[in-house]
Amino acid sequence: MAQKILVVDDEQDICEILEFNLANEGFDITCANSAEEALRKITPEHSLILLDVMMSGMSGYKMAEKLRRDGNSIPIIFLTAKNAENDMLTGFSVGGDDYISKPFSIKEVVARVKVVLKRQKYNDLPSNNEKTNRLVFDDVIIDLETKEVFAGNTKISLTKTEFEILVLLASNSKRIFNREDIIDRLWKDAPYITERTVDVHITRLRKKLGKKANLISCRHGYGYQFNTQNNENEL
Repeated sequence: MAQKILVVDDEQDICEILEFNLANEGFDITCANSAEEALRKITPEHSLILLDVMMSGMSGYKMAEKLRRDGNSIPIIFLTAKNAENDMLTGFSVGGDDYISKPFSIKEVVARVKVVLKRQKYNDLPSNNEKTNRLVFDDVIIDLETKEVFAGNTKISLTKTEFEILVLLASNSKRIFNREDIIDRLWKDAPYITERTVDVHITRLRKKLGKKANLISCRHGYGYQFNTQNNENEL
């Protein structure tokens, strides 16, 4: 079955170009000309969103924030005429998985789409080893199968990238990861990622962990490490 992609852009020409070329690559394309229309059209069957940032009405950033707030972890690739580092970091901070500046090459878009979908497919594979289905640190539970994190009875809503960073650090608690290590593990096919991007994601992750933020410590001059002083158990 063809993977479904939702293309959201208020420029009809761009929608038509993306729809034509992505359909030729075997994808099933749905188009929307506003964030509001996209929110009505999106379904659980959609595998990815190509989302314009600058639109009348609700912006692409606001739409992404709403989806993440509602617990929707569908991968999002932002399309925008902005290319400043701060704009890129904003895209990642609201839950984006990739960022493509306009004008773009169709080959680049297709390549980025395939990379993000491949990464999503890999992360969705079920584990065959029941012993690694959960990581437990005191009352913090990281469920590797359902991709959920709980602190006590409270569910912590993380973006896909935040969850992957948490799992990377928690699964290798004796190791210190510098920013280049994290980029190589999580964004291997995305050379445009900067070390600042890593800091933004970890800052947001620690903020969401709240009172458990000390699970992730920064070793100045070295990198980030998972703090296992909270009576680690692995199930």
